[in-house]
Amino acid sequence: QLHSDQDKGDGSLKYILSGDGAGTLFIIDEKTGDIHATRRIDREEKAFYTLRAQAINRRTLRPVEPESEFVIKIHDINDNEPTFPEEIYTASVPEMSVVGTSVVQVTATDADDPSYGNSARIIYSILQGQPYFSVEPETGIIRTALPNMNRENREQYQVVIQAKDMGGQMGGLSGTTTVNITLTDVNDNPPRFPQSTIHLRIPESSPVGTAIGSVKATDADTGKNAEVEYRIIDGDGTDMFDIVTQKDTQEGIITVRKPLDYETRRLYTLKVEAENTHVDPRFYYLGPFKDTTIVKISVEDVDEPPVFSRSSYLFEVHEDIELGTIIGTVMARDPDSASSPIRFSLDRHTDLDRIFNIHSGNGSIYTSKPLDREISQWHNLSVIAAEINNPKDTTRVPVYVRILDVNDNAPQFAVFYDTFVCENARAGQLIQTISAVDKDDPLGGQKFFFSLAAVNPNFTVQDNEDNTARILTRRNGFSRHEISTYLLPVVISDNDYPIQSSTGTLTIRVCACDSQGNMQSCSAEALLLPAGLSTGALVAILLCIIILLVIVVLFAALKRQRKKEPLILSKEDIRDNIVSYNDEGGGEEDTQAFDIGTLRNPAAIEDKKLRRDIIPETLFVPRRTPSAPDNTDVRDFINQRLKEHDTDPSAPPYDSLATYAYEGNDSIAESLSSLESGTTEGDQNYDYLREWGPRFNKLAEMYGGGESDKDTS
Repeated sequence: QLHSDQDKGDGSLKYILSGDGAGTLFIIDEKTGDIHATRRIDREEKAFYTLRAQAINRRTLRPVEPESEFVIKIHDINDNEPTFPEEIYTASVPEMSVVGTSVVQVTATDADDPSYGNSARIIYSILQGQPYFSVEPETGIIRTALPNMNRENREQYQVVIQAKDMGGQMGGLSGTTTVNITLTDVNDNPPRFPQSTIHLRIPESSPVGTAIGSVKATDADTGKNAEVEYRIIDGDGTDMFDIVTQKDTQEGIITVRKPLDYETRRLYTLKVEAENTHVDPRFYYLGPFKDTTIVKISVEDVDEPPVFSRSSYLFEVHEDIELGTIIGTVMARDPDSASSPIRFSLDRHTDLDRIFNIHSGNGSIYTSKPLDREISQWHNLSVIAAEINNPKDTTRVPVYVRILDVNDNAPQFAVFYDTFVCENARAGQLIQTISAVDKDDPLGGQKFFFSLAAVNPNFTVQDNEDNTARILTRRNGFSRHEISTYLLPVVISDNDYPIQSSTGTLTIRVCACDSQGNMQSCSAEALLLPAGLSTGALVAILLCIIILLVIVVLFAALKRQRKKEPLILSKEDIRDNIVSYNDEGGGEEDTQAFDIGTLRNPAAIEDKKLRRDIIPETLFVPRRTPSAPDNTDVRDFINQRLKEHDTDPSAPPYDSLATYAYEGNDSIAESLSSLESGTTEGDQNYDYLREWGPRFNKLAEMYGGGESDKDTS
């Protein structure tokens, strides 16, 4: 409120306001000096307004005090929630990281004033992702919370971070964001040979560079962390054989380095080492990152023992063949001229499970037990050929049996799903995304189909056609009090032949959730919590009511302000009132009606009167015009007066029309009543009116009858 010391309370002063928002956002009561806001003010749009106020005399419009300037500063309230620049963040952290390793920093912003209260003081917390990760409340830095997280056990994590203003206190506004964290691989797994001893055979006639066989060590890591280098580190054949690392298959291929002589040496023993090429020093304590195996190579005599048709055999067979099916035949002959019959057998050291057998007479290898590619994709057999006449002279040949995949495994859920549905869920709401895995490896890749075992009134499954499916609700609302857990059988089928399918059951819990869909409680005790509005909701409702009341008061004040009192209330206001005179006039006998002598004598006119409907700003002295001579024509007199009014600055400024007219010098009908007749003493004769025709009969009756005429009039 503005108040002038000169204000006596009599309404003689008027307050005016200028500056930022004056007249639009801020208005002033010109009588009391009260300043009001016309609408809700947003500090985020403008933090302060500079205004100027002044008190002036309402009558003279002159300032009574110098103009004063003041600043209206807008105090902030907490009306903006913290927001993150990204809805979803993607981050990664190496597996096996120590506790407290920084993953990523998320930062939220708040449009409220950070210098006023706690409206912009943001505290971060983690809603999902514990106990694997934590977040620093002040900085928003996400850190690891568990030691030795292994990528080989779990690779992907989803963390939900909440930013809350008011220092995290109750009633503060909040916003959330999702951070998808991937554990990147580190070299924390050494290579391992599946067998401690490997047997290989090679004829003595094999040329230099001939591949004898392969060895392979497995590594649970991926990429460069799984790269292995093979080398021969010991044995009696280090100068006779080489080993070459095949990069694409990560196998070690053993080859002949020098010519072999059966009579000189029949068996070589090699110690082969497999070592990672990229070792992380931080994980030396998990080492050593290498492994060894013994490779025994037998050299065959080409002169006396039988000779196989090939140096090695590779047979491919599907895993679903029937028992006793021949998978391939090895052939051998006696190079001697006697050409003794050959007897074949399997080296059981290479087939400890006795999965295969061989016909001793023709060398046909057949199955004696079922095959399973998922257990072993390769079988390295050793077939022995011996002459019947000399069974001691034998020849060995490696037989590599590759098991081809058939669709004999049904797909299953990829992981165990902990699924929940909110009590306030709506129909069609996504509650879980599922995927499947299959031990089989079809040529065209995996393709899964998802469906329900039976029609379910509560949930449905929607196949995404990318080996995943979405579990959706079919109705609105769930109640833990009625049913706390639902079992949903899901049928998963593959696309290979023959089609395999399995039924997995999802356990869906009914939980209480917040408005964002975040689970709050799934226990039955949560049902006992009293229902009602939170303190923040009540405060918001109260603020809305107060704002509505303020708006009503402001509108009422504006309406009163717009009502202005008229300057004059008199009925004589010539602009707003029409005065009608219905008198006929007195005729010749009315000697007071008008006298043309007044027009010819301006001195007889009263002094110029001021208008009573407005307050004049400047008082002008009426100008005296010279009197027209008595013989001046009336037309010239009227033109002179009209010119004076046109150039007179004190003339009425608006809504006034001064009209002057003159009918002319003469009329052919002559005048019915002379303006000067009032000064004539004698009676006049009006009998000539009867001679003018019927139109003048009334006048003849009025003026032609003497005393009777007077009585009649």
